[in-house]
Amino acid sequence: MSLDPPPYLGSLQNNIRQRPIPWDGAARAGTITEAQLTKIRAVDKVRKEQRKQVVEGDLDGYRILFVGEPGTPGVLESASRRSDVIQYILVLLSDLLESVPALAKAILKGPDPYQHFLPLLAHTNNAEDPIPLLTSTVLAQLMANSRDESESTQHALPLVLSYLCGLAKNSNDAGQQDIAVSEYSSLLYGQSSRQLFWKQRSETVAPLIDILRKAAGVGEESSASLWSGNTTVRSGGFEGLSGGVGLQLLYHVLLVLWQLSFEAEEIGDELDDEYDIVLLYTQLLRLSPKEKTTRLLLSTLYNLLDANPSSLLPTAVLARLPAVLQNVSGRHLTDPDLLEDLDRLKEALEEYTKTKTTFDEYVAEVSSGHLRWSPPHRHQTFWAENARRILDHEAGEVPRALAEIMKKPWDGDKAVLAIACNDVGCLVREVPERRYQLEKLGLKTRIMELMQDPDENVRWESLRALGGWLKYSFENN
Repeated sequence: MSLDPPPYLGSLQNNIRQRPIPWDGAARAGTITEAQLTKIRAVDKVRKEQRKQVVEGDLDGYRILFVGEPGTPGVLESASRRSDVIQYILVLLSDLLESVPALAKAILKGPDPYQHFLPLLAHTNNAEDPIPLLTSTVLAQLMANSRDESESTQHALPLVLSYLCGLAKNSNDAGQQDIAVSEYSSLLYGQSSRQLFWKQRSETVAPLIDILRKAAGVGEESSASLWSGNTTVRSGGFEGLSGGVGLQLLYHVLLVLWQLSFEAEEIGDELDDEYDIVLLYTQLLRLSPKEKTTRLLLSTLYNLLDANPSSLLPTAVLARLPAVLQNVSGRHLTDPDLLEDLDRLKEALEEYTKTKTTFDEYVAEVSSGHLRWSPPHRHQTFWAENARRILDHEAGEVPRALAEIMKKPWDGDKAVLAIACNDVGCLVREVPERRYQLEKLGLKTRIMELMQDPDENVRWESLRALGGWLKYSFENN
């Protein structure tokens, strides 16, 4: 999918195109050769049709112009000391790559095509220097236009992604963020590039999730706020500009994560474990005021849930996705792909929920790694009927998951610790002879620690849970 260039990048390129370069003087000074000057003039400031015809008729010559060959340096190498010339050449090359896609394949067929590009990504420490930005644009075009997956591209791509992540993290400059995200999108053209993108997820994916969290109206404790239902739905949706996130940037971020979701079978579980993607997308779906953002949200959710039904369908139910889909169905939507994904999601969730018991829902909630005050926790009959089954399920998987949950401080959502204490106390009261199983997991020790927690509800629930232990301990003495 082709995106229009971000406004800041287009403006920068236009300014550089209009700068006069003393080419004759550069040739006399040895900055460029006469042969290079001839090729530059043949395509500089001429009509697109003429430029296309010239380059297509001499692809090898223009490959040598930019990247050289043994014994013949390219213009990027020979003009390396002239920043103004390098800037102009990078913009010219970008224009040629847009007009003549075949040029990308010609350039990349050399033995080391990135040799003189990659150092330009770290040209200076000056944030105002346009050369690294212009270089990243050219590199993204080279890789995307050629769909190249060669060894040299596999080596260069992580360096390009690392540079772009610096732009994506710049929350004070939405223009730079949009450039990074647009170039990410062009680079995710194949499975290997998407896998490399995921491998660098602390650099690549994490800043995008931060942008989405801001758009959803939640901060650093986003998951806690979303799980607890404490977020406020803004009537203006995304256009409320929460966190300064504009609709265009948001759309581009959603586009990148949609492209990444084609690897859902391999990465879907980790994507949800690390970023609560299903919960976050459910909240974004509530807010989405535009059909194009709704389409990407639904399509990404479908890719994730379809590839990981056993792990992510339960999470989607806990995140209240079925109710949100019902709400979305009431909107005036016309896009056929959107409507198809909406129907398929609703069908999958309906099929899942009609076969699941309260026990299944409880296990799914604990397995999600986050607890909320859903009905089973306070339902005495539920514990009377299911406590022993919970302890036995999958050789003790549920109490182990509770122990993992309780290891965390949950500073942003203390209710999780209170609920976990409640559940452990219920297990002790219903199946006292299995206390040793819980003690081996460190749950009794952790509950005693939580009696000193600053949160009043955590202290109360930990005291109640410990009371069950003490009761049966005294009765056995």
